[in-house]
Amino acid sequence: MSEMSLSFGGLLAVQRISFDVNNGDVFSIIGPNGAGKSTLINLISRFYDADEGTLQFEGRDITATPPHHIAELGIARTFQNIELFEHETVLQNLLIGKHVYRKTNLVSEFLFTPAVRRQEMAFRKEAEDVIDLLDLQHYRHQVIGNLPYGVRKMVELARALCVKPRLLLLDEPSSGLNPEEKEDLSYWIEDINEELGVTIIMVEHDMNLVLRSSNKVMAMADGRCLAIGLPDDIQSNPEVKRAYLGDF
Repeated sequence: MSEMSLSFGGLLAVQRISFDVNNGDVFSIIGPNGAGKSTLINLISRFYDADEGTLQFEGRDITATPPHHIAELGIARTFQNIELFEHETVLQNLLIGKHVYRKTNLVSEFLFTPAVRRQEMAFRKEAEDVIDLLDLQHYRHQVIGNLPYGVRKMVELARALCVKPRLLLLDEPSSGLNPEEKEDLSYWIEDINEELGVTIIMVEHDMNLVLRSSNKVMAMADGRCLAIGLPDDIQSNPEVKRAYLGDF
């Protein structure tokens, strides 16, 4: 991301932000409410068009890539407010994440040809692998609307993983979770990053999770980048502490 800016009316939400994320990083973005963190995630996932600047992914300029093509490139995301199909089961929601890999057409699916059956079996196997990874076996056939909030957060993460992303964008993944669920989340982030080889950009308020999971952190305030560096360096940075962290 190079020199990206975005304004809403007269409000500068993101002001000339530049940073690089290396393959295998867990890159966290921190800052107070209104700092521009989620706006930045929306720029990367192409929900918003930048006023200026460029966005590159794996050497490709995706600044003008339509949002509905982002998943095909290997980028998946979660949202601050859970975006799931409330009246469908956990498994059905996860299978929706496989749509970008569908190779069959409407006619073959209507006839349920052998090719369609093989594809469905492969999708089911991959969804079950994600269910096992995130310990969602007990909830496999339960309807989303009947599940606790923390479980729904994990289901949204699971659906993003079903896209088989190389870059995963997490927008406040620990919000609303209890301490035990946050502890589990930190382990899953580590597994997703190390075992699946997924690069992660995470917007997060919980500094314990940030310090535990990240290898690089960017601090923002008022749409600007205050500092980028190692977690311990950001934690002790006087400007960052003065702006909003305080001593913790």
